[in-house]
Amino acid sequence: MTETQYHDLGDFTLQHGATLRGARLAYATYGTLNAEKSNAVVYPTWYSGRHWDNEWLIGAGMALDPDKYFVIVPNMLGNGLSSSPSNTTGGYGGPRFPHVTFHDQVRAQHDLVTRHFGIERLALVTGWSMGAGQTYQWAVSHPEMVERIAPFCGSSVTSTHNKVFLEGVKAALTADSAFDGGWYGDTVPVVGLRACARVYAGWGFSQAFYWEKEYQKLGYTSLEDFLVDFWEGFFLDGRDPNNLLSMLWTWQNGDVGKTPGFAGDTVAALGSIRATAIVLPAEKDLYFPPEDEAWAVSHMANAELRVIPGIWGHFAGHGSNDPDTEFIDTALRELLARPGGLD
Repeated sequence: MTETQYHDLGDFTLQHGATLRGARLAYATYGTLNAEKSNAVVYPTWYSGRHWDNEWLIGAGMALDPDKYFVIVPNMLGNGLSSSPSNTTGGYGGPRFPHVTFHDQVRAQHDLVTRHFGIERLALVTGWSMGAGQTYQWAVSHPEMVERIAPFCGSSVTSTHNKVFLEGVKAALTADSAFDGGWYGDTVPVVGLRACARVYAGWGFSQAFYWEKEYQKLGYTSLEDFLVDFWEGFFLDGRDPNNLLSMLWTWQNGDVGKTPGFAGDTVAALGSIRATAIVLPAEKDLYFPPEDEAWAVSHMANAELRVIPGIWGHFAGHGSNDPDTEFIDTALRELLARPGGLD
């Protein structure tokens, strides 16, 4: 696991007006920035993910080879490493942590990329799930800077159906009496986290995944074993409920049309993207179905839709299934060989 580094954002004013004082962005880097500063890749984290959770797509001989590219993995505000409800003191700590948009996430990352590293162009931005949302946002917020994008299993705007799913996650987390309105202190609301895991379990993988008992390929001996050890274990792995709710708000309110200057016009925002793009939805993703991303691609100037085949659903982008990993890696390799949208 690569060492966590921190970039000081100072007093960081968010899109909705609150100011996080002494804000910090946690990140990790892989590889070396070349003298021309032309080999930088930004690969943001996903819902509850930390930078080490992205390492499955980075490695020798892969498209994101550290011997060739300088890969920056910024941790989202709210994920527990960057400024978050769980590590913020004062008035904005815990459940009072302010709302953070995708635009805010990318503005913080842009500060890291430009002010700390002095990078003016990015060879690629890519990411899974909420990382895909940030990928789209980078291309809209900084069309002059982003050469290529490859959002996988994620969207430019959160659909209504996706918002309904997230209401279930929110209800599960907050229904636990130990949650106490977010003021649970050191008493982790385990019942709520376990319930959240059960809600997630029906969405993260497809119906066919369960029908074919694909979880057995991951070493789980029964459905209940999978639900308890994988799903409940996933959410009990140091994930803080207030952090989860903060990131949930970011996800639920995702829309590149809310970028300043577009007045809520998602189509116009997508049309402003200059980057060369391969958009990679998964065939049976229940959160971000291929038809949603086909719609986004139809409004982008230089974009290809490439559907990840198979039955792993949303978790096709998690790095758990070798054929899906190979499919994504191949797309990234082909994209990086194409001219960038700024050429």
